[in-house]
Amino acid sequence: MKKLMTIMIIIGLLSLLMTGCGNQTATNDNMENNKNESTTTATENTDSYKKLVVALLPDESPATVIKNNEPLKKYLEKTLNREIELVVTTDYSSMIESMRKGHIDVGYFGPLSYVLLKQKMDGVIPFAAKLDKGEPTYHAVVIAGADTGINNLEDIKGKIVAFGDVASTSSHLIPKEMLKSQGGLTAGEDYEEQFVGAHDAVAMAVQNGNAQAGGLSKPIFDSLIEKGVISSNKVKEVKISKPYPNYPWVMRADLPTEIQEDIKGAFFDLKDKDILKALKADGFAPITDEDYDIIRDMVNILGINLEEMK
Repeated sequence: MKKLMTIMIIIGLLSLLMTGCGNQTATNDNMENNKNESTTTATENTDSYKKLVVALLPDESPATVIKNNEPLKKYLEKTLNREIELVVTTDYSSMIESMRKGHIDVGYFGPLSYVLLKQKMDGVIPFAAKLDKGEPTYHAVVIAGADTGINNLEDIKGKIVAFGDVASTSSHLIPKEMLKSQGGLTAGEDYEEQFVGAHDAVAMAVQNGNAQAGGLSKPIFDSLIEKGVISSNKVKEVKISKPYPNYPWVMRADLPTEIQEDIKGAFFDLKDKDILKALKADGFAPITDEDYDIIRDMVNILGINLEEMK
């Protein structure tokens, strides 16, 4: 009887040990399966971005912007090993809305349009600002017709001033702040403002006499003079602004980390002079959201309501 009891106890212990081993094996198998599923999901997330939509600033005619940046498209396709679609929206506001709706993966924004975007969409990351003469800053310029008699900002009183897009930094916000703080002039009271859409349109409006003065990006104005689009005999510089943080490249925060890092590397490693010339840049440097607080401060000084800027 004692032998029988001993045998039954031994059998029971062996059963328990075998069950434990079986459960441990099942647990290990499940862990391995979960690991494989996790790896597969990450791979699928990355591979799902076979095409990236890259938006460029509508600061000149869309056809010109797309044509000038074809080398950038080819560079990004080769570097990122993905199809790249370049787009230029009709204006800054539609560019902001397109990114909010997920139609744009990477965008080249003006400082003010970026601030507007960030206010409406927190899930975006500014990662690179273009370098101009080695610095991640740039200038705006107030111009005037050569025969208008305008020699300083105060002379613009009573005149028509052309701006680009209402959400443009260097073709609206900065020149308007210059006119107010340095010239003592307020839009609607001391001068008439006209929004003509793009930087090149501002310069053309002044050259053709449709406006006596205007504000735009200094690098773009210099480029228009260099190309012969604008004549230095017909248009002159009145005042150049102090430096401001340059145009930021922005990406969606929900892009896979691997793709985000690849995109950053592509811009920081960009050395092709033809590509950089089209972007009016010497290269690109890291940038953060805090760098654009100076733009937010300017908005407050001018009393601009960002919610009303469409």
